[in-house]
Amino acid sequence: MGPVVGEDGLARCPWGDGDAVMRAYHDDEWGRPVAGESAYLERLTLEAFQSGLSWRTILLKRPAFRAAFHDFQAERIAAFDEGDVERLMNDAAIVRNRMKVHAAITNARATVTLREDGGLVALVESHRPESWTPPTTTEDLVAKTPESLALSKALKKAGFVFVGPTTMHALMQAIGLVDDHLVGCHASGGS
Repeated sequence: MGPVVGEDGLARCPWGDGDAVMRAYHDDEWGRPVAGESAYLERLTLEAFQSGLSWRTILLKRPAFRAAFHDFQAERIAAFDEGDVERLMNDAAIVRNRMKVHAAITNARATVTLREDGGLVALVESHRPESWTPPTTTEDLVAKTPESLALSKALKKAGFVFVGPTTMHALMQAIGLVDDHLVGCHASGGS
């Protein structure tokens, strides 16, 4: 399936048409570069929390995630203790999964440590594909790539968790390291 034309006359990736929440994310954010460590840590954390859930669920809970995780300031999350874990496990406004909460804390600690070696942003950006061909149809989409596998391995080596190659490809899509908007989608760089 290729792009679909919405009621507003704009061609979009099929997942970005219809629901206002998903349409806004598709049109205004997905595939666009982000800047700064907190923005990268937020996307990394939300991608991990999304595993097994719909992205719409995560988007609806995003303001609560930002509040609960102090706008993804790595030092603040890295300082969380078991009391903070229990606070988060009792916060119905976020996804309450103990393994994912612990992963967020672990990844914040790894982010702080990684600053000695150039930082999270530099590590992620170093895995940008040298070339990328945007997909024409949904059948052309892939769940992981050699670059997402390499990024996954590099992050794991740096102490990160919940960073498998499929999750890292989703991160790369979300922050614009790859342009997976379908050719013909109004948001595609390859349209």
